[in-house]
Amino acid sequence: MEYKFYGWETADVPPVSDEYSRISDPRALYDMLSEIWCAETCAPRLRDGWTKENMTLGQCSITAFLAQDIFGGRVYGILREGGNYHCYNVVGDCVFDLTSEQFGDEKLCYEDDPEQFREVHFSKEEKRLRYEYLKNALRARLSE
Repeated sequence: MEYKFYGWETADVPPVSDEYSRISDPRALYDMLSEIWCAETCAPRLRDGWTKENMTLGQCSITAFLAQDIFGGRVYGILREGGNYHCYNVVGDCVFDLTSEQFGDEKLCYEDDPEQFREVHFSKEEKRLRYEYLKNALRARLSE
């Protein structure tokens, strides 16, 4: 199967704990999240533009921190117009961005970006609640 997210071809990192052993790699996580991402998990400022066809819109930080829970590594951010950061994951030499397809054909730079921290991102309660919703929905799917 071919994916559209950045780094999918080399996204071969395994989960770091048994809790997520059913998620073999980031592609498998993407598959599961494709059935979970929704308007409620989208950033409020982008919610009006969210559709199933553009399901990764507004999902970056909560998805990147959830992927960090599963695969370890670090979360980095690409500074966007307006001062927000688009988050992605780096695990060892593996760089992947599960939500990159929201930008269509735009080429993002995945080098020399600042590390992002959940304490900063989740200081916004709405973002922390969206992350918890996404994580709980994933856990529910894993227990099916």
